[in-house]
Amino acid sequence: IDKLVARTIRGGEEIVELLKTGSAFYAPSAAAARMVEAVILDKKEVLPCATYLEGEYGIKDTVIGVPVKLGKSGIEQIIELELTPEEKQALATSAKAVRELVNTMKLG
Repeated sequence: IDKLVARTIRGGEEIVELLKTGSAFYAPSAAAARMVEAVILDKKEVLPCATYLEGEYGIKDTVIGVPVKLGKSGIEQIIELELTPEEKQALATSAKAVRELVNTMKLG
């Protein structure tokens, strides 16, 4: 997980290095295109997506990125992975940071 987190943090930089030209916009654009394709073609594909959690992973009232099944109805299922205690804590910490940021912006 630590390696995945580190790679995610520098993903845009990695793409720019690999392409030698271009920008870090490629990865988000490719991800958005893949999500649209999953919905339009009803692929039932499991992809990471920011979604509102209502108790999944022990998190409520927070939008955070988790694996979901995407199909013609949009998010058709939130996939709950089995996490280690350390991973659960890291996810809870991230969710708390999101809630605190939203609260400072006085949204919702």
